[in-house]
Amino acid sequence: MKLKTALLASVLTSAAFAAQAQEVNVMSWGGSYAKSQVEAYHKPFTAEFGIKVNSIDADNPATPIKAQVEAGNVSVDVADVEFSDAVRLCDEGLLEPIDQSMLPAAPDGTPAADDFIEGALQDCAVANIVWSTVVSYNSKNVSGTPTTIADFFDTAKFPGKRGLRKSAKATLEMALMGDGVPAGEVYDMLDTDEGVDRAFAVLDRIKGDIVWWEAGAQPPQLLADGEVVMSTAYNGRIFNAAVAENQPLVVMWDGQILDFDLFVIPKGAPNLENAKKFIAFSTGTKPLADQASWISYGPARKSSGALVGLYSDGKTQMAPHMPTAAANLENALVNNFEFWVDKDAELNERFNAWLAN
Repeated sequence: MKLKTALLASVLTSAAFAAQAQEVNVMSWGGSYAKSQVEAYHKPFTAEFGIKVNSIDADNPATPIKAQVEAGNVSVDVADVEFSDAVRLCDEGLLEPIDQSMLPAAPDGTPAADDFIEGALQDCAVANIVWSTVVSYNSKNVSGTPTTIADFFDTAKFPGKRGLRKSAKATLEMALMGDGVPAGEVYDMLDTDEGVDRAFAVLDRIKGDIVWWEAGAQPPQLLADGEVVMSTAYNGRIFNAAVAENQPLVVMWDGQILDFDLFVIPKGAPNLENAKKFIAFSTGTKPLADQASWISYGPARKSSGALVGLYSDGKTQMAPHMPTAAANLENALVNNFEFWVDKDAELNERFNAWLAN
């Protein structure tokens, strides 16, 4: 009897462990972006593989996963992070390497390595979207029609508060573009002491009118509530507020900064194989195209483009709202990922000192 009881207990324990293992913990940015991932990735993944996806929100997933790995207490399996964070965390040995051969080919057989946009595949990361930081305004609360990035920094011409992300990245680039530096010269300029001084001088002009934000959900709310008349924001968040919530928010594409978001696996992820399976599935051609029907971020695979159609409302064409649409690229800056890997600590230290004064 004791032997039978012991065997039964062992079987039950193994079954419980197996059931527990059939999950994957995915950390992302919350809001309408996380919803797009739940609809396009999480639900279909669970339906196909029977693996539960636990969705976890963070203001910036790179911060908690770095802390978890360094503490040796990792609970996250997959995290959605910005490009410079993916490269930095990989260089620091905090991420699992990702074998590109595990990624599915395009429907026509094109290997994944040739189907992803240039730069989208890294040693420890696989991109899912192309997004951008843009300037948006509330058409009900601004006098006139802002058309250029310079207008954002001109509080005499367009009075009112400005929303800015509490971070050196994107803020300094936009300050230089707002001061007339061509997009193609921004990083060369920002790589000099004079260029950094010039960017902060531009910020000095509006410092008393800045409302700082840290989470992506904040700018649409600040604009809708009239707390600011213009704000930098993630383009997909503004799209969601304008189209899904019928807010009078307008995207000004001039001076937009293009970026990737990528999936990474923290070193020591508790469900490693499920994490790999989730990334391979979610970065397939159809799931990436499906996400674009929920939010205006461009898929990171070339083969997904032709499948992007209507928004989930069944009537709004998504293509014109993509940051990669030709009309939106006339004065766009592509984030220099290598620059920020090298300069992030130095420029944020300068930025935080400037904030404190």
